[in-house]
Amino acid sequence: MCAEKKKFILDLPVKIILTEDGASSFISNKKKLLRIRLADNLEEYGVSMDKVSPMSIQSMILLDYISKIEISMPEFVTRRQEVMDLSKVIVFSILYKQFDREIYNSFIKCDIVRRHNRANPSQLIDEKTVMSDKQLRTQLSIKDNVIQMARQTILEPVWKSIMDNTEFTPEEKNVYLLMTEKFLNRLSLMNWYIITKFYKADGFNELLGILRQSLANYMEKSKVAEYISVMVMELALNAENTNIRKEARILYRGVENGDTLIYDPDIRAKIVKEMERKHELVFVSWKIGGGTAAIGKQGRLQITLYNKDDEFQEMKENIESKMSADLNKRSLIDFYRQMPDEAEGTDLGLYYLSYLEDACKKVNVKFESLVNQFTSTDLTVITLIFNF
Repeated sequence: MCAEKKKFILDLPVKIILTEDGASSFISNKKKLLRIRLADNLEEYGVSMDKVSPMSIQSMILLDYISKIEISMPEFVTRRQEVMDLSKVIVFSILYKQFDREIYNSFIKCDIVRRHNRANPSQLIDEKTVMSDKQLRTQLSIKDNVIQMARQTILEPVWKSIMDNTEFTPEEKNVYLLMTEKFLNRLSLMNWYIITKFYKADGFNELLGILRQSLANYMEKSKVAEYISVMVMELALNAENTNIRKEARILYRGVENGDTLIYDPDIRAKIVKEMERKHELVFVSWKIGGGTAAIGKQGRLQITLYNKDDEFQEMKENIESKMSADLNKRSLIDFYRQMPDEAEGTDLGLYYLSYLEDACKKVNVKFESLVNQFTSTDLTVITLIFNF
């Protein structure tokens, strides 16, 4: 187990596609947007960069500014940690948002809030309430001491249960302690407004119970982030090795055992350089939620991984609209089971997939996987869908 990010900067070529709110914010700050062509050959507005800050990615996701993130490289093995860190940042950001939404949706159903609404019909706190950040900050600025006391009241029993849990290692205890703070730190201003408004009022214990139970639930859900990052990396490495083997057979025709070539660092580097020249890349994309208006889909994450080269015509339209008789559909586990015996990492992939499926079931995260193989080409499209 580890925290969701380790580095201040990730050395990755990233394409970020913006939501309408994100594009509006960039334009109002006089930042130029690009029309970016993605792996599915759709063009969307966003930004492209060679390095990215995990904190910036997280902040933009929390503001609903990002709809998709895509990276593409000929090989992933040298960027293993960066790719895993990016995946974890994305998953944790979605978890933070879901935590905040669940807290608010539960708060407005509490007796203490309903009593307030009946007594103050002109100051309703419900699903339609809209208060500007400026207004909320003004209200909270004079309640800093209440915020600190409320934090302590919320966290003390949670921390005690973590420290008293004999099943946790010292490292796990430290991570969980840090994680509870991270989730609270990312609560929206509106939720803090409710907490401070009713702090120590009759009925506040109901709000406390919601916060503590949700913290416990999301500490467990956070384990999924690690499994997802490992699974993404495993799939990327398998795709990378498939491409490298194919290119090795072209560059070194006549060599009896071409597989041995790819383990020579110099030869592998030469093969990777040739793949880059031909634009034979592995693409990984993260599609985040369904937008603020997509009811029930805000906690959705779709991860798509596939190979592509410049001459592949079948990708000219959106992948989703091309699901026709020209491909074979199956689950990811069937895909692994039907891989050739000599394919490296098959057992490892099944092992990771099993852990991921089990972890998702335990914490009520809906997970499905799909593999689409186009019969007229070697293209394999793998899709992982999570609903947090």
